[in-house]
Amino acid sequence: MKNWNGKPYYSLDYMLKERFNKKIYKVALNGGMTCPNRDGTIDTRGCIFCSLGGSGDFAGNKIDDITTQIENQIKILENKCNASGFIAYFQAYTNTYAPVDYLRKIYFEAISNPNIVAISIATRPDCLDKDVLELLEELNKMKPVWIELGLQTINEKTAKYIRRGYPLLCFESAVKELRKRGIEVIVHTILGLPGETRRDILETIDYLNNKDIQGIKLQLLHVLKGTDLAKDYKMNKFKVYTIEEYIDTVIDCVEHLSNDIVIHRITGDGPKKILIAPLWSGNKKAVLNSLHHEFKVRKAYQGKKYKDN
Repeated sequence: MKNWNGKPYYSLDYMLKERFNKKIYKVALNGGMTCPNRDGTIDTRGCIFCSLGGSGDFAGNKIDDITTQIENQIKILENKCNASGFIAYFQAYTNTYAPVDYLRKIYFEAISNPNIVAISIATRPDCLDKDVLELLEELNKMKPVWIELGLQTINEKTAKYIRRGYPLLCFESAVKELRKRGIEVIVHTILGLPGETRRDILETIDYLNNKDIQGIKLQLLHVLKGTDLAKDYKMNKFKVYTIEEYIDTVIDCVEHLSNDIVIHRITGDGPKKILIAPLWSGNKKAVLNSLHHEFKVRKAYQGKKYKDN
């Protein structure tokens, strides 16, 4: 295993310090958008796991303008830590799903803020029209622009079950168009989706190793109140990971992942007010400590095995 400042994977924290030479934090924003999987264009129910907050439960308040959201979150972070640079993270719902004039307004408001060093935009591969791509290319010449694509899995059966709403070819086309414009791509994956085996998950990782992506998020499946996934869980249609199963799966993913892909998230804590399962995931610090401990144990074992041979 390689070592990046004490971690056996290329972490976001390491990459940010390497690139900006200082500690960088994200401020999560709500651009007031919806999603084609909710407004009837594709479906009205959303993805099966998505909360009413559109995966933006930790984002700012949509009634505030972007500048206010940024300033409010910076104040909170400055009180907690010695923060000096920030990434504007458009997190809630599908953040390119709006008229391009509106997108231009909110993106420029964010990128023009002197405290912002980059912007990261969570969206769907099927919501990147040519005019949006041209806007992103323009912004990317000012400050780094990252696009976060919700792939979750390459397994088409699972994709249908979670109501992803687009084919794999759409994802591939989006990555190609973004990279053609020099825009960095971060891919969201979910570990523990119902019916998926460890082999299915590693097939998604191997697939992404062969794509021109720069980052990945390894997200634990959370069962949240108000989702259709919660209904299936209560009917015992699937089981969630134990912490041991999750740690084993994450380490397998890291060991399979190409060393030049930055891991932007290696776990996640669901909003405690709406989290149904797994409840152990609510203590993010404990999960990370357990994960890094297991990495060290395996590294020590591999070293001993190599020595014995």
